[in-house]
Amino acid sequence: MKQRPDLNFWKLWNLSFGFFGVQIAYALQSANISRIFATLGADPHSLSYFWILPPLMGILVQPIVGTLSDKTWTRWGRRIPYLFIGAAVAVLVMCLLPNAGSFGLTVGAAMIFGLIALMFLDTSINMAMQPFKMLVGDMVNERQKAKAYAIQSFLCNAGSVVGFLFPFFFTAIGVANEAEKGVVPDSVVWSFYIGAAILILCVIYTTMKVKEMPPKEYAEYHGLNDDSKEESANWIVLLKNAPSTFWKVGLVQFFCWAAFLYMWTYTSGAIASTCWGVDMADPEATKSLAYQEAGNWVGVLFAVQAVGSVIWAAILPQFKNTKVAYAFSLILGGIGFALVPFFSNQYMQFLPFMLIGCGWAAMLAMPFTFVTNALEGYGHMGAYLGLFNGTICVPQIVAALVGGNILTLVGSQQSNMMIVAGVFLIIGSLCVTVIKDKKH
Repeated sequence: MKQRPDLNFWKLWNLSFGFFGVQIAYALQSANISRIFATLGADPHSLSYFWILPPLMGILVQPIVGTLSDKTWTRWGRRIPYLFIGAAVAVLVMCLLPNAGSFGLTVGAAMIFGLIALMFLDTSINMAMQPFKMLVGDMVNERQKAKAYAIQSFLCNAGSVVGFLFPFFFTAIGVANEAEKGVVPDSVVWSFYIGAAILILCVIYTTMKVKEMPPKEYAEYHGLNDDSKEESANWIVLLKNAPSTFWKVGLVQFFCWAAFLYMWTYTSGAIASTCWGVDMADPEATKSLAYQEAGNWVGVLFAVQAVGSVIWAAILPQFKNTKVAYAFSLILGGIGFALVPFFSNQYMQFLPFMLIGCGWAAMLAMPFTFVTNALEGYGHMGAYLGLFNGTICVPQIVAALVGGNILTLVGSQQSNMMIVAGVFLIIGSLCVTVIKDKKH
C-alpha cells in the first residue's frame, strides 16, 4: 500500500472549510429548536420528543450517504456531490423552518409543519456533514489525521460561535426579539436566513478547491485490490467485521451524546428559570420577553462553549496519552454541566459552559481519530463512518424517548437535567478506559 503524502496546511484547511457553513446551520438548529417549538406551544415534558427526528434522520441518512459515496466516482469527486446536494436542500429548509408559526396555521398544524421542516433540515445537514469526515479519511495519511480533525474541529466550533450568536446579534442591532403569540421572533428568522447564505457560499468554496483522488489512485493509497473495490458493502457484515475499537469508542459515545441531547433540549428552560427567574411551569412562560431574552443568552452560552472548545482543542495535542486527554476532557465537561443550576448570574454561566466546551472538543476530534486509524485497510471507509454515526444518533434517540420521564423524576425542573447530563459525561469518561488505541 502506497503511503499517502503529507498535505500542507491550506490543503487540510480546504478539505474542511465547508464544515464552517454546515456547522452554522447545525448550531442554529441546536440552539433554537426547543425555543421554536416552545414558542409554537409545545409542553416542556414533550420537548425531547422533537429531538428524536434529528438523530433518527442521521442514522438513516449517513450510512446511505457513506455507502453510496463509496461507489460514486464522478468528475466532481465521490463525496463532494453529496455534500453539495445536502447543502442546497438545507438552504431551502432553513428559510422555511423558523416561519412555521407565520403562515396562519393552527398550533397543531404549525408544529407538524415545523416537524416536517426539521426532518428535511436534519436530513440535508447530515448529508452535507458526513462527506467532510470521509474526505479526511480518504485523503489524509495516518500521521496527519489528528491535525486534520483538529482543523475540522476548529472550523466546526468557529461556525458554531457564529450560528449561536446570530439571534443575540440581530436583537442587539434592533431586529425584533418579540412576536405575536405562536410566532418565532424576527431575530431568529433572520439568523436562519443569513446562516443559509453563508452555508452555500462555504460549500461552493470547498467544491472549487478540493480535488478528490481518482479510483485507481485511491485504491493504491488505501491498499485495495480490484476484488475489494467491487465487493458489496453489506452493513451487517461490515458491523460484524468492525474492529473492536469501533464498538468501544461507541460505548463512550453513547453517554456523551445523550448528555448533549439534554443540553440542547433543556438549556433554554434551565437558563430562563435559573438566571431570569421564569416559572417554566407556567403555560404562558414561553410567551414572555424574559424567556426570549434567555433564549438569546443560550446562544451566547453555546458560543462560549464553542470558544472553550477551540481553546481546549489547541491544548489537547499537548497530552502524551490520548486516552487520558479524552477521559479528562469529559470529566471537565461533566463538572461544567453539573454547575449550571448553581449560577443565577447570567455571566457566571460562562464558567460551566467553558468547561462543557472541553468535553465537546474531545468528542469532536478523538472518536474519529481512533476509529479511522482502526479502519485502515478495511475498505468501505465511507460506509463504516456512516455506520459509526449510529453511535452519535442512537444515544440521542434513546435520550429523547426517555427525556420527559427523567424530567419528571428530577422534579420537572429543566435545570436539573443539566446535572443528569453531567453524570452521563462522567460515566462516558470511565468508559474511555476500555479503548485500545490499536488497529484491531
